[in-house]
Amino acid sequence: MATQIEYTTGLDKFNRTSNVVNVFFHLIFILLALICIIPVIVVLSISFSSEASIRESGYHLIPVAWSGEAYAYIANQGTMILRALGVSVLVTVVGTVLGVLLTTSMGYVLSRPSYKLRGFLTWVVFIPMIFNGGLVSSYFINTNLLGLKDSVWALILPLAVSSFNVIICKTFFKSTIPDGLIESAEMDGASQLRIFFFIILPISLPVLATIGLFLCFAYWNDWFQSMLYIDNQNLYSLQALLNSLMSNVDALAKNAASMGVSYAVLVATMPKESARMAVAILIVLPVAFAYPFFQKYFISGLTIGAVKG
Repeated sequence: MATQIEYTTGLDKFNRTSNVVNVFFHLIFILLALICIIPVIVVLSISFSSEASIRESGYHLIPVAWSGEAYAYIANQGTMILRALGVSVLVTVVGTVLGVLLTTSMGYVLSRPSYKLRGFLTWVVFIPMIFNGGLVSSYFINTNLLGLKDSVWALILPLAVSSFNVIICKTFFKSTIPDGLIESAEMDGASQLRIFFFIILPISLPVLATIGLFLCFAYWNDWFQSMLYIDNQNLYSLQALLNSLMSNVDALAKNAASMGVSYAVLVATMPKESARMAVAILIVLPVAFAYPFFQKYFISGLTIGAVKG
């Protein structure tokens, strides 16, 4: 006689799934994982393919003819690649630190019920998340008013604060930080800055990691700000360099004179398709290695306060 499973509560019975459903879910997740992984494998394969095999037979999941000429070529362009890498690292580090500081401080202020302008400023933050001023007004302000044209700050300041991140911080602080903790600190004579930096931030690691990860990805993957505000190639980031490669296969050849190589020789010997993919791999690797270390805090920061019990 088959043993019948008894459920103590209706919730346990509601959460029960059959083996068939579990197998179906597993297949769906495997399919989604393959959809995400296969393009990366194809890009990696192209980066290790010879230029001749790409011209003859196109792209393949496994290279027809293996070659490391793309990475060797990038290594030979050491000055330009390292300069672009330095710009990307500088913008990402400074922008992430500045963005986390501004976003968390704004979210904390808006989460305090005793702040009189809380309702008004919440609408000021929320409305731009639905409607923005447009590209023309942003460009005019950043170039003519703030004078950020051809400046590294043009790559940092426009992305430092977003309404979405502020709302996440506000929800986190409002649902997680008890008012009694802040009131007790105020009774001990602590200032608001001291409360924020020495009490609030140390216990807000999930939201710090979440916002930091959002900003880090945004800065590292951004090329649009460079396209708008940067004309000086010395301020190109890796992403801007990749965008130039994707739109103009001769972008690297513009530096031929500084390397003592003729333009014609460089264009003739440049592994165009594989070099594009090699640069893309170099851009993706740091994010791919960093994400697993932040995943736990990332999920916690997004879901905390989402369900009220």
